[in-house]
Order: sequence, then structure tokens, then C-alpha cells
Amino acid sequence: MLSDVMEDYLKAIYVIQEESGPPVSTSAIAERVGKTAPTVTSMLDSLEERGLVAREKYEGTELTAEGETVAIEVLRHHRLLETYLAERLDYSWDEVHAEADALEHHISEAFERRVAEVLGEPAADPHGDPIPGADLEPPVEESAVPLASCEPGDRIVVTRVSDRDDEDLAYLADAGITPGTTVAVTDVAPFGMVTVTVDGTEQSLPESVAGSILVSPADRADDLDDVETTGAGA
Repeated sequence: MLSDVMEDYLKAIYVIQEESGPPVSTSAIAERVGKTAPTVTSMLDSLEERGLVAREKYEGTELTAEGETVAIEVLRHHRLLETYLAERLDYSWDEVHAEADALEHHISEAFERRVAEVLGEPAADPHGDPIPGADLEPPVEESAVPLASCEPGDRIVVTRVSDRDDEDLAYLADAGITPGTTVAVTDVAPFGMVTVTVDGTEQSLPESVAGSILVSPADRADDLDDVETTGAGA
């Protein structure tokens, strides 16, 4: 049996690999889990002994196949729980992350299946993060870029929003900027402020907030909707 902390580390390594690819540095893991580098190194020693991570001196850490499977299962639990809390218990999207963190290690496979069934096997959680399937294969990641990298005049659709800052999530919810929202970039200031138009209202976002939002071109999203509509009628 793995401890909750071990599972948290594996999940953190997986998410970092999603964002920037392997191998993952000790400092990146320490920042993600909020621990010191020596503490992280000690835990990585334990995970390596169990065959869950592979490490290369001066290079970093990478999940093994077994470690990846564990991480994906924890992520599936986490994202299903977030979705259940939001859709069935009326939690706001800035409240679900902490609750899911507390519960993700303690649900049975039977409970996981029931939650997924009740929700209709959702593809993504409230923040737009893909929910791994029951087969525990890595979820397909849609091509997306940070909002902060867009240019004035771009028309885009929000696909994912980082759930790491509750205050940012609450602010974005009030601004109407959530996954599936179409926005137009109206200005990118030299000092990093990004201004977008949402339903006719301008919203100015600090670069740190804009960098936490992933988007795709609105035309691409419209094309996907057209394909789904055509397929449904065939």
C-alpha cells in the first residue's frame, strides 16, 4: 500500500510532466508539493526503491509505467470528485480542489464507478482538465496555449484554467471566464496586463492570471462543434 503522501508526489510529478515534459526537477516538485528540496529528495528515494520513479543524476525524475498508472488513478479520482462536488453538491469551482484533495485517496473502485456513471462519464472537470478513463490510459490533451501568449484581435475559447489559486478562480468566475467561454483579446499591455472582451464587457487580467488560462482558437472550436453536430445526425 502506498501512503497518501506518496500518491500526492506521483500525481504532482505527472502533472508537471503534462505541463513541461519529463524529466522533472526536484525544485519543480518541491514547489508543487510545498516541501523543501531535501524532503522531496528523501521521498524520491522511497519512490525509486518501489519502482515508481526513475532518476538520472543531474537530469531529473520521471515516472515509471507503474508510477504513471498510480498517478493517473489518483487524478481520475480527483477530477471525478471535483466534478461531482460542482455538479451535484453546488460547490463553486474555487472550492472543489481542496475537498477533492482530501477525498481522492479514500474512495473505492466501486464508488469511483458509481460517481462516473451518475455524472455520465464526463470528459473534463470544472476547470477543463481532462478526466482519465477507467482504463487508466493517459487522457488525450487538446492543443492549447496560454492566454498570455495571444495577440490583440485573437478570438479564442477558454479550454482549461489552473486550479492552483482559489482567489484567481473566484475572480475569473465573477468575470465570466470559465472553460467553454469565447473571448476576444482587445489589448496586451507591455507590462503584462491582458484585456479581453467577454459578452461585450472588457476584463483586464494580470499576466499571472492570463498565464493560468489555456485557450484554443475560436474557429477551431466552432469547427469541432460542427463535426459533433454532423456526427450526431448521421
